[in-house]
Amino acid sequence: MSAKEEAVDTVRFLALLAVAVLIFRSFFLSPFNIPSESMQPRLLIGDYLLVNKMAYGYSKYSLPFSVPLIPGRIFARTPERGDVVVFKAPPVADNDYIKRVIGLPGDSVQVRDGIVWLNGAPLKREAMPDLVIPVTPNMIEASRATGTLPCYSPEFEEVSAAGLRQCRYKQFRETLPSGKSYAILDITTIPQDNTALVVVPEGHLFLMGDNRDRSADSRFPAVENEGIGLVPEKNLVGHALVGMFSTDGSASWFNPISWFTAARWSRIGDGF
Repeated sequence: MSAKEEAVDTVRFLALLAVAVLIFRSFFLSPFNIPSESMQPRLLIGDYLLVNKMAYGYSKYSLPFSVPLIPGRIFARTPERGDVVVFKAPPVADNDYIKRVIGLPGDSVQVRDGIVWLNGAPLKREAMPDLVIPVTPNMIEASRATGTLPCYSPEFEEVSAAGLRQCRYKQFRETLPSGKSYAILDITTIPQDNTALVVVPEGHLFLMGDNRDRSADSRFPAVENEGIGLVPEKNLVGHALVGMFSTDGSASWFNPISWFTAARWSRIGDGF
C-alpha cells in the first residue's frame, strides 16, 4: 500500500470514528459538567455526569448545536417527578441546565414560606444534619466569574479544625407523594419562597434546583440568565444517569500528581 493510500485510509478511519462518536453522544450517552451551585447538595461544582439521551425521546435539542433535523419530538416519554434532567433552558434554548422535576403536566405547584405545595398538599420536609462543603478552587473561580462569594454570604463561611475554609448550610429531606426523597438546601429567605399558584400546562414541566436559594428555576419567569419559567418537554436533553468524575479544581496540567489529589473519588459512580 502506498503512502497516499495509507493517508486516505487514516483520514477515512478518523472520519468514521468522529461520526460514530457524534451519533453515540447524540442518541445514547453524553457527558455533562456542573458549573454552578444550583443543585447542591446532590451536585457540586466540578462534578461530571453521564446523561442518558434515550430517556425522554429526541428532538432537535438532542443534536449538537440543536441542528433542526428532528421534527418535533420522537419516542417521547414524560419524566417522573423527582427525576434530575438536563435540558435547553428557555427562553433562548442555547444553554444546557440541570434541575429536578417537581411538577408534571396538569399539576398545581406553589411555594409557601419555602415549602413546596403540590396539588394542594405540602411536600413532606424533615431537617437533616447541616451540609458542610469545603471551599474549593473551582468554587472560588465560579464565584469570581459571577461576582458572588464561594459561600452564600459571609455568615455561612467558617474555618474547619484543620484551618480550611468551608460553607455550612441547613439541609432538609424533601419527599414527593411517590415516596421518592432527596436532600435540599434552604439557606435563607428570598422572595421566591412565596410564589403564585401555577398549573403546569400540557407539554411542560415545573423544575427546581435542590439549592432553593441559588437556583434560577421555574419559580422565575423565563428571562435569559434570570429564570426558566415552565420548561417545554421538547427542550429535554436527557436524564442524569451517573457521576463519572469529580474534581475540586486544584489540578495543574504541569503536575500529574495533582490530577489524582484533585479528584473527589467518593463522588464517582453515584447514580440518580
